[in-house]
Amino acid sequence: MNRRKFIETSGAAAGAAVLGGVVNPGPIVPEQKTGTAGKIKLGLYSISYGGIWYKGPALSFDEFCRKAKEYGFDGIELDNKRPMGNPMDLDQRKRDEMRNSMAKYGIEIPCMAANNDFSSPIPEHRDCQLLMVRETAKMAKELGAKIVRLFAAWTGVPIHNGIGTYDFVHDHDGFYSFSRQYPYVTHLDRWNFVKEGLVEAAKMGEENGVVMALQNHAPLIRHWKDTYDLVREVNSPWLKICLDLPIFEKQDKEYIADAVRTVGKLQVHSHYGGEYYRDEKKVIRQKMIDTRFGQPLPDYAHYLSLMNEIGYNGYFTFELCHPVLNEDHTPGGIEYVHEQVALAREFMTNIIKS
Repeated sequence: MNRRKFIETSGAAAGAAVLGGVVNPGPIVPEQKTGTAGKIKLGLYSISYGGIWYKGPALSFDEFCRKAKEYGFDGIELDNKRPMGNPMDLDQRKRDEMRNSMAKYGIEIPCMAANNDFSSPIPEHRDCQLLMVRETAKMAKELGAKIVRLFAAWTGVPIHNGIGTYDFVHDHDGFYSFSRQYPYVTHLDRWNFVKEGLVEAAKMGEENGVVMALQNHAPLIRHWKDTYDLVREVNSPWLKICLDLPIFEKQDKEYIADAVRTVGKLQVHSHYGGEYYRDEKKVIRQKMIDTRFGQPLPDYAHYLSLMNEIGYNGYFTFELCHPVLNEDHTPGGIEYVHEQVALAREFMTNIIKS
């Protein structure tokens, strides 16, 4: 089959740390009774059409909403990156137009992504990050989003020859990496900087009626338990968790089940990724892609059964967040992105229905 091929790098960022037996210390707020199946909606994350992973421009916000509707998604997650969702670029008139686009296509916006890094030892760096989080929370409130997704220490996406790449920021890829940024700062130092940032971010969420959700994403965060511990230590009802299966450090079923059940009602948002194809029987399946070679593919049916078990009522959002390459390793185009988005929605809908 002549098919373009993705190189997925986001999932590999979760790190190699292996967490042993975990004692469940209990959630930071009283758990509600679990066991009642929730309602899961499917969303599309705007990073997929941001113009950095494929050859070609980003979609406009209106075009993005139209595509989400066309492919059958219930809502969208908006990245606060340029050119589509940066609060600095969007005055009141443009925000009104965005609300009009969502209303026109019947699309919700459950979440915005802040792309923050609270781990720098330099106060001015952390202050700039907090300012962007505050502006993102304000914009989320205006657009009707109830969640702002946070990172502990997002390294960003460098643009090289017009295409986004993680090669320059991942610890295993290049000299300039998270662990080399500040060699005089310990992991615990950066942990505490992040925790201070999360405390302030939670207050910003409260001011705007928006829940902050910390994602289990590297760096600094080594495994799901780090995410859980940070949220517990901040101990605010305005800071919860976005637990994503593809970036788990292990895919063992018991390990995943322990994580989901421990996080419980703190789980408010989640994503899925990868790429897909139809087999000879027209069944949609996940591809084994380069960076997952030799690793198990995410078991989404198992994961969603666990989400139902904890009574999850929220979005499961598809993100294409890796470079699109042709078979000869030249940059691919947006048409394959369209195909993958459509297949991803159908794939997950079939799981949810079953």
